[in-house]
Amino acid sequence: MCAVTIRADPLSSVQVLREGGCGGTLPAAPPVHHNALLDHAAEQWAAGNLFAAATQRSGYPAQSTAAVHISGPDSATIELLKRAGCHSLADRNLRDIGLFQRGSETWLVLASAIATPALSRTAAPATHHTPELETSQLAMRVLQLVNEAREHGARCGERSFAPVGLVRMSQTLDSVAFGHAVDMARNNYFEHEDLSGRSPADRVRAIGYPEKLVGENIAYGPESPEEVVQGWLDSPGHCENIMDPRFLEMGIAVAAGESSRHGLYWVQLLVAPRA
Repeated sequence: MCAVTIRADPLSSVQVLREGGCGGTLPAAPPVHHNALLDHAAEQWAAGNLFAAATQRSGYPAQSTAAVHISGPDSATIELLKRAGCHSLADRNLRDIGLFQRGSETWLVLASAIATPALSRTAAPATHHTPELETSQLAMRVLQLVNEAREHGARCGERSFAPVGLVRMSQTLDSVAFGHAVDMARNNYFEHEDLSGRSPADRVRAIGYPEKLVGENIAYGPESPEEVVQGWLDSPGHCENIMDPRFLEMGIAVAAGESSRHGLYWVQLLVAPRA
């Protein structure tokens, strides 16, 4: 009988370990849910920030957390996870997971959230983020609407655009968009250039993303993906960004305003990766 090498990505490996109770040594645990905010926490942790500070800065309303760092070949992912922290990975109280990968290293963050009220159309949330599940749904709906526009073609002011290829979501670009959305919400401004003077391209380069071209659409006030995407399509410059065939990847984030401005801040990054 031939030996087969099983190659598994870290998220799938965690699910396998939870389902099997770390090889039968622990009770089986339900699957964890991938969370973009925890991706951001893992990235900040990988960048050298203290784990607790990285989680706090991500905007995830953590009640309890666990962190696991592994380094090694893809073929050994499950064994590496077992040795590094199987009890944490199989903790039934931890419901969400995020990760960041660089080379052969992977940083994983597991957490459970403090219960938060659902986002209302009539009352602004008290914190700078929407609940994670709703945030994720908003992002996927924006992606769907953007790709529908690209698939069918659009008229952007005086210019007509033929159908173009679809864009794909990037967790890395999500985290960059999220950082700018939260910064605008916390500091009560609405600009492409942040308070440090960095442009969208500067922010993308700062996290090591190999970009060739960067476009950014921002909005303040829309309460739904349909409203924000339609507003961008009705604005020639924003529309041209959405329809630019050079853009292949997208990041999207939304954050609720603080201080005197309580509307939603939206940030969409569109990027042509460097080959």
